[in-house]
Amino acid sequence: MAEENCSYDCSSCEQKCDHEGAPDFSVPANPLSNVGKVVGVVSGKGGVGKSLVTALLACAMQRKGRQCGILDADVTGPSIPRMFGIDSLVTSNASGIIPAHSKRGIDVMSVNLLVEDKSTPVIWRGPAIASVVKQFWSDVIWSYEDFLFVDMPPGTGDVPLTVFQSLPVDGIVIVTSPQELVSMIVEKAMRMAKEMNVPILGIIENMSYVQCPECGKKIKLFGEGHAEETAKRYGIDFLGEIPLSPELARLCDAGNIEYFSDPFTDKAAAKLESLK
Repeated sequence: MAEENCSYDCSSCEQKCDHEGAPDFSVPANPLSNVGKVVGVVSGKGGVGKSLVTALLACAMQRKGRQCGILDADVTGPSIPRMFGIDSLVTSNASGIIPAHSKRGIDVMSVNLLVEDKSTPVIWRGPAIASVVKQFWSDVIWSYEDFLFVDMPPGTGDVPLTVFQSLPVDGIVIVTSPQELVSMIVEKAMRMAKEMNVPILGIIENMSYVQCPECGKKIKLFGEGHAEETAKRYGIDFLGEIPLSPELARLCDAGNIEYFSDPFTDKAAAKLESLK
């Protein structure tokens, strides 16, 4: 039997165990799905704007002519449908669930698209939430998606583990904020990704500054950011800064995030386009 602390990564293990490799937890996609790249958007803590970054990345790639979808795995705090102004419930047929479509054609699947009352709380334990996330992959028909972005809840718990083990994740983008503890947060997310053999595409810093509308000066409300130096320390790409923007907030509240086109995610989009 394998040891209790076995990572099932036999390639780097010197122990002589009687098991043969890692158990396969992968979940097959819906037979009608056609997904190119699966990109997870993660954070080590809540409140850093991970869902916002997920939405902006999908919008950026859609503007480049790529068909995109968003799997909202933040089951207890779903905010993706609101940003895109999607209120209708998803439909289904004998083959599976049909995701909702945004104004500009981004496919979206979220638990909020399964309930009439959007304020209904999801009071489920971890295994139930993880099961729903797997169903969002296996039961939803993701047709011809060049990129499927997975908006994950913060931390390193059940759902991120389920996504890493069950879905064919091609890489993750880590979202941080300009605070001293960012190094610790990033390190936790990085270590989990490395243990699960998931590539780290880079780091995006959200809420980096506010730009004065009069003089254009960047005001660092939360102090100097540390994401770029943290990225250099760990040898990963720094994919840019996103400021606090009243215009962006207004568009999100109105369900019109797709009409925000400032180039804050251009570097991240270029990184995604380089995925083979």
